[in-house]
Amino acid sequence: MTLQWTAVALFLYGEIAVNLILCIPFISAQRWRLVFSWRIWNWLSPYQNKGFFTMIMVLIVLFLDALREVQKYSGPEPMQDAKVNPNVYDHVHMKLFRAQRNLYISGFSLFLWLIMRRVVTLLNQVAVTLEDNAGLLTQMGSAVKAARQHQEDNLKLKRALLDDEKSMSAKNEQLKLEAEKLAGQLKAAEEAVRKSHTEVEAMKRQTKGLAQEYDRLLSEHHQLQNLQSDQDKKAQ
Repeated sequence: MTLQWTAVALFLYGEIAVNLILCIPFISAQRWRLVFSWRIWNWLSPYQNKGFFTMIMVLIVLFLDALREVQKYSGPEPMQDAKVNPNVYDHVHMKLFRAQRNLYISGFSLFLWLIMRRVVTLLNQVAVTLEDNAGLLTQMGSAVKAARQHQEDNLKLKRALLDDEKSMSAKNEQLKLEAEKLAGQLKAAEEAVRKSHTEVEAMKRQTKGLAQEYDRLLSEHHQLQNLQSDQDKKAQ
């Protein structure tokens, strides 16, 4: 195996190991997000896309080269030469095997490189989604607490209003009783005033009658005095 294909094979083994580690179930997406937020990744972030597409181009070139080799050694001309010379037959099959091996190595490397990028992206998206869900759950909890507090405040307000209504109804009943009592007292006072007016009128009539009787008696008294004085004059 040449140096370049040894490097590609090592790269493939590394991709397999990294993908297996990324797929470990007990490592959560939040932990991977913490790993991906290390300072070294921030430093490499301007070069990530360039490195990713460069590696894709390199792997595509190697894949096409391996595909060309497979087509070259699986064609009819090498097979005819191999049938004529047994040594050439072994050599052609060895070359074909190497070309097929290189084709698989480069193809799987390209495939796993794309898969690894996609897995990393999905892990970041899952972590962001979980953080957003946690924030939404916190906001929902706060909203539920606020709603419960608002409901409790409404219940307290309703109870206070009911108590106020009860107290107002009791006060109204008391005021009605007092108003009825005052109405009775007013009626009694009006009756007493009417009776007083009647008594005053009776006393006025009685006083008038007494005054008339007094005037009559006074006039009779004057008449008697006049008669008495006349009789005294006649007697002298």
